[in-house]
Amino acid sequence: MPYELYYWPGIQGRGEFVRLALEEAGADYVDVARERGPGRGVKALMAMLNGGAAPPFAPPFLRDGDMVVSHVANILHYLGPRLGLAPADEAQRIFAHGLQLTITDFVAEAHDTHHPIATDLYYEDQKTEAKARAAAFLAHRVPKYFGYFDRVLTDNPTGAAHAVGSALTSVDLSLFQIWAGMTYAFPRAFADAATLYPRVAALAAQVAARPNVARYLASERRIPFNESGVFRHYPELDQEPGARRRRS
Repeated sequence: MPYELYYWPGIQGRGEFVRLALEEAGADYVDVARERGPGRGVKALMAMLNGGAAPPFAPPFLRDGDMVVSHVANILHYLGPRLGLAPADEAQRIFAHGLQLTITDFVAEAHDTHHPIATDLYYEDQKTEAKARAAAFLAHRVPKYFGYFDRVLTDNPTGAAHAVGSALTSVDLSLFQIWAGMTYAFPRAFADAATLYPRVAALAAQVAARPNVARYLASERRIPFNESGVFRHYPELDQEPGARRRRS
């Protein structure tokens, strides 16, 4: 049976990290809330959230037969060995999981640049606070995260251009996604990122060029970035590259 991915339709959001892994692996899957028919659509997603003895807290979550797995890092930790996107060595798998959790932290901070007070308030209700939060994020947090990821790639003991081990993993796909997200959300502030973080830039380009990923990115299955997702482009939150200092 195909994997069933449950996530909100109309946005990439956190579900995109799982979609990229499924697409790269050529896995058979259904994006449930984007489909119509019995057991499909947002109603099916809500039914999973509200029913059962151990319901997930929020999307994304994945159903594989009787198994339901929630949270991006947890889903990718589960899927990785099944899709050939995880190292064979246990210590490396745990390291990869830690990297994915760090990416999860980064995504939360990126989201909070436009919703720094509360998710139930509109962006327009917290624009002043968002501007201050975005400035701090770009000046301090982005360099810390991307400096770390660039160092991980540089120090890979195998010498391969991957985050973990000698082959592509779901972490590489997720690093591509946050690179693409930052390029969309902060085009001015992130304009010189390839110079500052050349290993991450090279990895992102390599991932985008992979046949399955390239086909996916060019297809209608890839939802465009928009101002309802995690990475949103508000020009007033962007800034010149010189306003950001590098930290690692």
